[in-house]
Amino acid sequence: MPKLDDPLSVLILEMGIIFHSAIIGVTLVVAGDSFYKVLVVVIIFHQMFEGLALGVRISNLSTVSMLKKLLMASGFAFITPLGMAIGLGVLDTFNGNDKATIIAIGTLDAFSAGILLWTGFVQMWSFDWLYGDLRNAGAVQTGLGVFALVSGLVAMSVLGKWA
Repeated sequence: MPKLDDPLSVLILEMGIIFHSAIIGVTLVVAGDSFYKVLVVVIIFHQMFEGLALGVRISNLSTVSMLKKLLMASGFAFITPLGMAIGLGVLDTFNGNDKATIIAIGTLDAFSAGILLWTGFVQMWSFDWLYGDLRNAGAVQTGLGVFALVSGLVAMSVLGKWA
């Protein structure tokens, strides 16, 4: 049976989220002024939900020291502002309509989405439902778990569509 607090699986999840957050930071800065307000609101909620999910996984690591947990959390906390700094650095030379730029951003987004989907389904969802607290849960707790999962999917989809 897989361990629920495997540091490697949490690190893979964090790397996917960090990579994704860096791209979000760059996108926030290079987006046009008309999209900035919408993106800020969406990113605040998006980062909050990602931070909650990652924070729970980091806090459950029983074999990792508090210092390492703090370093892992700090990596997530600082990466979006770092991406924004990179966006500011390339803002004058950035051409969002350039074919190479569109291909590069699309490839990075797809890579990031693949990592997030894999870690979400394999590392998080399957562990909770197959090996975690929901393994032997009753109908009410399982129903609440499904409701929470679907609610989160809908909320993030609405945020994504809105942005």
